[in-house]
Amino acid sequence: MQNLLEVLVSDGELLWGGLQETIYMVGISMVISTIFGMILGVGVVVTEKDNLLENKYINFVLSTIINVVRSIPFIILMVAIIPLTRLIVGTSIGTEAAIVPLTIAAIPFTGRIVESAIKEVDQGVIEAALVMGATPWEIIIKVLIPEALPSLILGLTITTITLISFSAIVGAVGGGGLGDIAIRYGYQRFQTDVMLKTVLLLIIMVQGVQGFGNWLAEKVDHK
Repeated sequence: MQNLLEVLVSDGELLWGGLQETIYMVGISMVISTIFGMILGVGVVVTEKDNLLENKYINFVLSTIINVVRSIPFIILMVAIIPLTRLIVGTSIGTEAAIVPLTIAAIPFTGRIVESAIKEVDQGVIEAALVMGATPWEIIIKVLIPEALPSLILGLTITTITLISFSAIVGAVGGGGLGDIAIRYGYQRFQTDVMLKTVLLLIIMVQGVQGFGNWLAEKVDHK
């Protein structure tokens, strides 16, 4: 009985630590990728032909960045940028190192989601703002982003869930988090119960993120 209790306590501490690492990795990656993804997504839309800041060269560059990075499978991207990861954080192993590939993979993904959300904004609203004398930057900040906010939130929710799944992959190569626990204990040490618990925690995380995202999108949607 005492041995069983010790195992349960030990598993709890292990899983709690892994959960914290996963939340940390995903959280930091989401913040950074949202900032740069917003710039990419909005930039692609407003530099298109006949749009607010039409510039075919900038549009081409931004679209190419999104398409190229998104076309690389995450596991390959993660390995390919190991030198960059070492340059930024000094190592290619651990939670800090895992943030680099997670962020780089999420930026173009977020950018495309932002692009789609911005394009859903009614052109009539934009034209009305132009007639009232609003500058392109005022339209971007005060019209495009606020009008697209519900779609943006739902899109960022999808990005967060994708990052949770990617965080499990980086765990397989020593990135820490629940994925690392699942591989080291659940697979390599044949502790099936630990594997099941990590899967359950990941499912709960995904359901929680999706539920919160849906709720928040409804709250900000005034249509």
